[in-house]
Amino acid sequence: MGRRQSGGTKADGQKSHGLAPGTACVEGDRLGVDDEEMEEKAESSNLDDSPLIGADNTSADYYFDSYSHFGIHEVSYSLLIHELLLEMLKDVVRTKTYQNVIYQNTFLFKNKVVLDVGAGTGILSLFCAKAGAKHVYAVECSQMADMAKEIVRTNGYSEVITVLKGKVEEIELPVAHVDVIISEWMGYFLLFENMLNTVLYARDKWLINDGVILPDKALLFLTAIEDAEYKEDKIEFWNNVYGFDMSCIRKQAMAEPLVDTFDPKQIVTSDVLVKAMDISEMASGDVSFTAPFKLIAQRDDYIHAFVAYFNVLFTQCHKEISFSTGPRSKATHWKQTVLYLDEVLTICEDEVIEGSITVEPNKKNPRDLEITINYSLNGKHCQVSLTQHYKMR
Repeated sequence: MGRRQSGGTKADGQKSHGLAPGTACVEGDRLGVDDEEMEEKAESSNLDDSPLIGADNTSADYYFDSYSHFGIHEVSYSLLIHELLLEMLKDVVRTKTYQNVIYQNTFLFKNKVVLDVGAGTGILSLFCAKAGAKHVYAVECSQMADMAKEIVRTNGYSEVITVLKGKVEEIELPVAHVDVIISEWMGYFLLFENMLNTVLYARDKWLINDGVILPDKALLFLTAIEDAEYKEDKIEFWNNVYGFDMSCIRKQAMAEPLVDTFDPKQIVTSDVLVKAMDISEMASGDVSFTAPFKLIAQRDDYIHAFVAYFNVLFTQCHKEISFSTGPRSKATHWKQTVLYLDEVLTICEDEVIEGSITVEPNKKNPRDLEITINYSLNGKHCQVSLTQHYKMR
């Protein structure tokens, strides 16, 4: 389709400009793998009995492996951090939405105590302080906390914003309760990196009974696309490389979801909601789920991949504010998540793909995601029933 201009780790091992799973820990506009994560070498469970390259690696391992191979040094790492910061802060959909939520709803923040979970550069804390918050506690576990302190001081908000360096689960706030919790916790596929559980921990420990949590709703969707050109060029390529079978690499590429954007014209089926989350009420265990789905073909075509995207809602505002990471909306740094199918599905208009999707954090490294999709099609030209496993790391 002539796409894939940015984002994702390609099947040939080359990384495009965007960030892909396994590159670094990203928490809001927070960057870098925290110190514990970088030292951790926990094993992840295999997708099946066949060996995959790096099948036991976690996201922290991938971070080290990719850079050690190319002799990345400290200066280059600093440049990477700056590039990622720019990517997220310049994500207008992301940053302007949060700014609008805060500036257009100052009644939620004026004279209130606010907790910013995963504060990164402190941009959300600065928005809250400017909106009249009584005090903001900005918690950040990475080295970016030191930079956030300087940013806060430079902008004259040291009396209003306190930056706390450490994990939310380990730090102690100087106050017993907060009125508002704000966080940009969403990862690729909504749940990659598992930061939502940290927000839920903070909610249960510090948020007052009638407190405000922002955002308070998130919706995960699934659809299916035609993607012959890219799949042939970057994945099927490994079946015959100048006359040699390198299909073991194809298997690796198929097992790892691709974070990328695509043309909405490639969408073949309806979209279906597979998970709705109410951040104000849900329990930490709700991050793991199994949901059924039905995708209805909107035309005669071929299907090469499922695609996931998410919407985020701020319903506690005076007027609901939301944004979407979907293919029909303005692009964000989250892009969409593409899950390629082992077999091409030949589908006719109005035929239905039925199945279920199971999502859960990896048992060894909760930042990673295990995704299993069971699907079947009983169509005129194609009858298939398969199960595929994916690992985001």
